[in-house]
Amino acid sequence: MQNQFKALTLSYKNAPIAIREEVALNEIACKNLLDKIREFTEAQDVLVLSTCNRTEVYYTSGKDLSREIVKLLAIEKGFIATKRIQPYFRHITNHEEAVQHLFRVALGLESQVVGDMQIMNQVKNAYQWSADAGMAGTFLHRLLHTVFYANKRVANETAFRDGAASVSYATVELVEELTNHLLNPRVLMIGVGEIGANVCDNFRKSSIDNITIVNRTHRKALELAQKSSAKAAYWENVWEEIKLADVVICSVPGDCFFISRQELEKQGLQVPKFFIDLSMPRSIDSELEQLPGTSVYNIDTIRGRTTEALEMRLAAIPQVQQIMAEAVAEFQNWTREMAMSPAIQQFKNRLEQIRQQEIARHLKKLGAEEKELVEAITKNILNKIVKMPALELKAACQRGESEALLEGLSALFDLEKEMA
Repeated sequence: MQNQFKALTLSYKNAPIAIREEVALNEIACKNLLDKIREFTEAQDVLVLSTCNRTEVYYTSGKDLSREIVKLLAIEKGFIATKRIQPYFRHITNHEEAVQHLFRVALGLESQVVGDMQIMNQVKNAYQWSADAGMAGTFLHRLLHTVFYANKRVANETAFRDGAASVSYATVELVEELTNHLLNPRVLMIGVGEIGANVCDNFRKSSIDNITIVNRTHRKALELAQKSSAKAAYWENVWEEIKLADVVICSVPGDCFFISRQELEKQGLQVPKFFIDLSMPRSIDSELEQLPGTSVYNIDTIRGRTTEALEMRLAAIPQVQQIMAEAVAEFQNWTREMAMSPAIQQFKNRLEQIRQQEIARHLKKLGAEEKELVEAITKNILNKIVKMPALELKAACQRGESEALLEGLSALFDLEKEMA
């Protein structure tokens, strides 16, 4: 399936947070969608990627399967009508554009906070799920490993990975700004997933050190607290901890835990609060802003925050784009070589057929040693004959001129068949 790679993408660039949270998929849902796509479509080399900023499906197929995939995603999320969300999806049907889009996403060029390092781990997880589901073929394996190699070059050769211009660091900066008038502000971190752990890690570099961590699995909260010089509280006391905190940061998906206005009013909120929602779906009610002295910030709020490190990353973008261009070109050469392999094999098979036919006419007249010698000589001749067009085709691939040679080779095959 050459030149049939496609991408179906919905991201913060063209979809508000309310839509993004409707289609956001956790790990189980990503794996379930992979299974559904395998069962109900002909798609191959499928990658399902879902973060707080984007939900995307990459696949290889000769057909446009965007409608089918959106329907399967809707079924996985528990709703049938897709007319409302369909317009927010962008379908990239051009093979090279889809490949480049995956590179840009994985390298952090498409992140809300450019260069965010979390996205690469999320891509690696998505790749692992695809491989586990048997949905990663030779094409996707090669593509992802080329992406990973490009990422290493970016880390080693540019300033694009320097500093801490991630969502988690931007969150810490926001907390510092919001609490600069408070003495020893109390910060509550709810959830210890990847983003929650990164936020706590970044607080270690901050002057704010009164951090409490709450998680359903207390052991995980305790482990992170020990690493982050923070305190751990039991999940059963989460509402009491919310009541005591000046800033509440939540990274637990809203379908698992939700801080509603009704619940806070019942709990008797008496002090000004800052709520920062890093979850998808959202876990903090936007109506909390109607409470006196209460402010709510979500993942989109973090988007516009820049730092010195972010400026360095922006300056490094041309270098990153050059590395990406080189990696994409290398991958495209491999793709072209893969396209020519069947033609070369067909050519070799046709010559082998002729070789065997000619040898068969004379084998009866030869002894065992002579037969063995003739076999060896004719095979060597065949391999040398095949090697010349193979090398020329490979060179043509490097120049992007292999199509004409492949057409010529195919025409010769037809001529041979007609002459046989």
